[in-house]
Amino acid sequence: MKAVVTGASSGIGRDITRELVRQGWDVFMVARRTDRLEALKNELGDHVRCVRCDLSHVEECIKLHEVLQKENADLLVNCAGFGLCGFFDKTDLAAELRMIETNITAVHVLTKLFLKDFIAKDRGYILNVASVAGFFSGPLMATYYATKNYVVSLTGAVREELKQRNSKVRISVFCPGPVATEFNEVANVRFSAAPISSNTAAKKALGGVMKGKLYVVPSLKIKSLKFFKRILPDSLITHLCYYFQQKKQ
Repeated sequence: MKAVVTGASSGIGRDITRELVRQGWDVFMVARRTDRLEALKNELGDHVRCVRCDLSHVEECIKLHEVLQKENADLLVNCAGFGLCGFFDKTDLAAELRMIETNITAVHVLTKLFLKDFIAKDRGYILNVASVAGFFSGPLMATYYATKNYVVSLTGAVREELKQRNSKVRISVFCPGPVATEFNEVANVRFSAAPISSNTAAKKALGGVMKGKLYVVPSLKIKSLKFFKRILPDSLITHLCYYFQQKKQ
């Protein structure tokens, strides 16, 4: 079995790679930072291959699929992504555009291209890594939350299309809360709640996609947030999001 994992150089992507190798998969590790990929290859051995790709450039995403299509992968994990915290009028536009390209465009392109391959052979798995943020509007992290909303919505729509065609291809979206990774440093935030480990997140994510779940939510606390969204007014939820985001700065 073969998997393609983006964002494999750190955090959840790195631990998903480790867990896949532990389960006997061969993994194509995709990231910009080749030094980190090589370090992970030294750890994991011949079951992994390093593929450098800057997913913020759509042409590199297309090239990545062209290079790996012949490998006949069984699983695509879209894990690359980052966040940014601050008032929308103050945050850096260039950084936000890179975020949109990485968090949305790369996921869109790779999901579409690998999905076509999987549909042709009527098997395969796609795991899109989003966040609990994908269910809400997020003041002070407006762009990040919006990108994860896109990933959640896209995954749900594709899932239904596959169901209507009785396809055996499975697609899932992983929606964790805080995870102990480099994310908070890059986004310039502090977690207001205790994070789970990226190793725990990786195991939960892979377990969910292999069971065919649409939403993979790793804890009861995060599931409860999704429940409250159904019963509380959107304006109140957004106000509460601002309150909790403000505490992270």
